[in-house]
Amino acid sequence: MKNPHRRLFLGRSAQVAMAGALLPGAARALAPTAAARRLSFNHLHTNERTALVYAVGGDFVPTALDRLNHFLRDHYTQEVGQMDPELYHLLHAVRRELATELPFHVISGYRSPHTNETLRTTRGGGVAKRSLHMDGKAIDVRLPGVALTDLRDAAIALKAGGVGYYAQDDFVHIDTGRVRSWG
Repeated sequence: MKNPHRRLFLGRSAQVAMAGALLPGAARALAPTAAARRLSFNHLHTNERTALVYAVGGDFVPTALDRLNHFLRDHYTQEVGQMDPELYHLLHAVRRELATELPFHVISGYRSPHTNETLRTTRGGGVAKRSLHMDGKAIDVRLPGVALTDLRDAAIALKAGGVGYYAQDDFVHIDTGRVRSWG
């Protein structure tokens, strides 16, 4: 005797497959929510918070990228830069590596050339003349409840960009430049 539940399952599976073949994007709409990549941030200088899905599968969500560009703007000048979307993949991987859903606390995202030069010449060092912050390829963060050394080690383990450890200032710099570490 054939299993009626199995036949029902096979019939519905065929319907879903046909819908996916006939309707562009239907397969993506049926994709499990696990394919959604989420990030959340608290900006320590603007007191703003955001939590969003920045990518679904391999596709970035344009409205989320626009929101993040604004959120990670130069908090000194309010100038909005273009952040490298690969930076979000890197941060997502760091959170996965640390098995946490906590929001990143942002110290610095995009930095205008003017702000970068001002910080470089008034802070007694520690700000690169050609900082990747100016290209939207760097972010300075911490994760509450996660040791700074663990955050640093998780980012380094990914071998996906630069990682700077600033224990005295209580943050880790993460960027999408060449693989290197310091601090």
